[in-house]
Amino acid sequence: MSEEENIAVVVLAAGGSSRLGRPKQLVEFKGKTLLNHALDKVDLLGFQTKILVLGAEREEIMDKIDSNGFKVVVNTHWEQGMASSIKVGLEAAMAEEEGLDHVLFLVSDQPFLERTNLIKLVHTQLTQHPKATYSKYGDNIGVPAIFSKEAFPLLLELEGDEGAKKLTRLEGFDFCTETFKKGGFDVDTEEDVQLLKQIEE
Repeated sequence: MSEEENIAVVVLAAGGSSRLGRPKQLVEFKGKTLLNHALDKVDLLGFQTKILVLGAEREEIMDKIDSNGFKVVVNTHWEQGMASSIKVGLEAAMAEEEGLDHVLFLVSDQPFLERTNLIKLVHTQLTQHPKATYSKYGDNIGVPAIFSKEAFPLLLELEGDEGAKKLTRLEGFDFCTETFKKGGFDVDTEEDVQLLKQIEE
């Protein structure tokens, strides 16, 4: 995407989908799994370093997706929460890409993610130079989000179920946001899956 800046992308897909009772990564939407939807959107942007973090049900997921071009890393401590996947993904990206400037994090259960959402995040990050740029939906902010290398040590300090949103509450942590209108819809329950099927029709 940019000749001057080294950007890696990390797709976080290690969670156990406990509320759904089956891997939400494999829920179908418009003929593809949700995880493949996310991977395809990333593929369109030409990132050099692409990391996929798997954990729970990883063998079943690997059998049913096309991880072409992504380095798959396994978070063996996925039960400890989101922070452990962020660390595994970031460490893998740093190992793959020397002199990494930014990391863009995605999850696999936002069916309405579009390539333009990711382009806006990257553009804002590269032109405004904050420590991070988050997606904004309603009153909430979250992923996808992109972080500069200044934020890497803070990401590595997260624990348990803490997501990267926690950094926004730190003193002196400057960040931007980009609107992602349907970003608040994610797939956590069977009701969400049924709603998604209705939208699809």
